[in-house]
Amino acid sequence: MGLDKAYERMTAVAVAALHERTPEHLWPLLAGALADLCGGEAVVHKLDDWSESTGQIGVAPDAAVELDRLGEADLRLLRAGYPFAHHYADRTDRTPVTAQRAAGRAWPGSATSRLLNAALDVDHALGVPLPDSTSPITGCLVYRSGSDFTDDHLVMAERAQPLLVAVERQRQLLEAWRRTAGPDGAADQRAADCTLTPRETAVLVLLAEALTADAIGRRLGISTRTVHKHIENVYRKLGTRDRVGTVLRAQHLGLVPSPGPPGTRGRTPPP
Repeated sequence: MGLDKAYERMTAVAVAALHERTPEHLWPLLAGALADLCGGEAVVHKLDDWSESTGQIGVAPDAAVELDRLGEADLRLLRAGYPFAHHYADRTDRTPVTAQRAAGRAWPGSATSRLLNAALDVDHALGVPLPDSTSPITGCLVYRSGSDFTDDHLVMAERAQPLLVAVERQRQLLEAWRRTAGPDGAADQRAADCTLTPRETAVLVLLAEALTADAIGRRLGISTRTVHKHIENVYRKLGTRDRVGTVLRAQHLGLVPSPGPPGTRGRTPPP
């Protein structure tokens, strides 16, 4: 697949992911497309805090079976993120880089390289961090066998970073919303009953936090104009005309938590 075609597919998958109602499904949807885009064969995605001793390793389906066979010592080695953890910790630049370029001659003989070759039959790794991540670094590792990733692959990985950021921000927001507005899945059903898309739900949640359209755009990584379009859709679907009425209606429907006495904040009324 050509790189331009791969990017088109990546963009299409990212757009589809933003309409996925289950947050934990977002990154698996992107894994295969990111591998194609960057010339890889397997993708590991790192979410939230991730150290050598803790953190879930999310992998593309084909690699999941192999990683399930690893012991804790091997998992700790993968979580250590050699050589990317050190490379990105020493700088603010989040440009994608290969393990070979980050570690030089030390990479082929490293314990991490030997483990990846034995577990996944791959020789090379590409770090694709989220641009706004700090320490510990959040993002993806793409693996391939044979020759190293090319300059074109790195360019395409950099082009994909804004798409990854948008999906990750949506995941975090929807997971937080589900915890506060309906951990039993009821909030998801209420949003579906109102025909709100996951993207519109995310905008509604931020409206309830009294964020401006500009602030919502920055939070979600979209333009203010796009935010206004989502807000108009939310008004129409909830039958409201302004922000205050929309938030009150959303609280009544149990779409967002209603303010209440201490100890009750975050609870939602029955539909």
